[in-house]
Amino acid sequence: MNDLQSIKNRFGIIGNYPALNRALEKAIQIAPTDISVLVIGESGVGKEFIPKIIHSESMRKHKSYIVVNCGAIPEGTIDSELFGHEKGAFTGATSTRKGYFEVADGGTIFLDEVGELPLQTQVRLLRVLESGEFMKVGSSQIQKTNVRIVAATNVNMVNAIQNGRFREDLYYRLNTVQIDMPPLRERKGDIHLLFRKFAIDFAEKYRMPELKLTDDAVKYLENYPFPGNVRQLRNLVEQMTVVEQSREVNAVKLVEYIPMNEQLPAVVQTGSNNNSGDFNSEREIMYKILFDMRNDINDLKSLTSMLIKNRGNSDFSNQEQTLIDRIYTSEQNNNLNNSLLYFENNKPVVTPDVVEPMEEETYTEDIEVEEASPKSLSLQENEKDLIIKALKRNKGRRNKAAEELGISQRTLYRKINEYNLEV
Repeated sequence: MNDLQSIKNRFGIIGNYPALNRALEKAIQIAPTDISVLVIGESGVGKEFIPKIIHSESMRKHKSYIVVNCGAIPEGTIDSELFGHEKGAFTGATSTRKGYFEVADGGTIFLDEVGELPLQTQVRLLRVLESGEFMKVGSSQIQKTNVRIVAATNVNMVNAIQNGRFREDLYYRLNTVQIDMPPLRERKGDIHLLFRKFAIDFAEKYRMPELKLTDDAVKYLENYPFPGNVRQLRNLVEQMTVVEQSREVNAVKLVEYIPMNEQLPAVVQTGSNNNSGDFNSEREIMYKILFDMRNDINDLKSLTSMLIKNRGNSDFSNQEQTLIDRIYTSEQNNNLNNSLLYFENNKPVVTPDVVEPMEEETYTEDIEVEEASPKSLSLQENEKDLIIKALKRNKGRRNKAAEELGISQRTLYRKINEYNLEV
């Protein structure tokens, strides 16, 4: 127990959740050996602490410790990074270069995100694990290395093997010992401890008073799913330390930062990451506006059908009615100029390519049509109108309105200020 607590103190690990303690104890037990280790856990749970503990408690602690992010190295250069290359092995190889396995001889290599390795590199890595042998890119000379490998991944390895993205033999060679890091949502009792630790650290860093949680805020955090795990909690505390005026944080304030029903935005590749959250929120509003516009079109179709049915001599057969419905489906709305429905002898006729205007006297004797004022096509006006309607329907409750609109409360507050809405 003393060894476990000393390890926690040395590496700044907070928490007493049994699964966390078991993972740390297992790392301490296997550290003196040369067994390969695979650390499994979601992104942000702190998998990087396990290889550090293993290296520091092993006989290799005075040798090199190298961290390799397998997902961040391009496929074309990862073999060169890991195993080195000879001069002239490829374009740009102006000199011989040592790879990580040569540099870390006698030490430990941590392969983070090992599930992202290309299949060709997996074959080379398997050879290192089995015999300690490797060859530089562009060389035919076999070299030996004595390296302990600790790997980590957030990928479901069983699915990756079934889909042909990861070699089964390599998986079992890496997974001599598996260490599972629990997600933060399972460590409910540790969440408040972690919040206090981060609050103290950032208060000291930014020279500001420490944040304090109310009882309802503690319960809210304990029930929040934390898809980003410890990393998300740390970023939350840092943001609130800098932004918030009040040093007391309640549940209402937390909702503004991490709504319980918040959906992760889709990944959008852009030239800049700035304001990506706002972009996705505004896009959701635009989608909703378009859906409402489609509903307006459906209402117009219903009105047209009703006018037709009110004609005393316009009893259409089922086949003709089906034709009308097909012409007025949403698929045709995108090409209204290429398809026109008109009537000859009270029968519908379709002219897909030729626009044939109706005669002026058609039906004007009985039907008086009032020209409707055109609806604004401005997205900003529609967005403003949509927000006003949502607030009215929810009696000014902004959290309910934001939920109905499918956006966060922060985005809703910003839009209210932007449009100077009085609610």
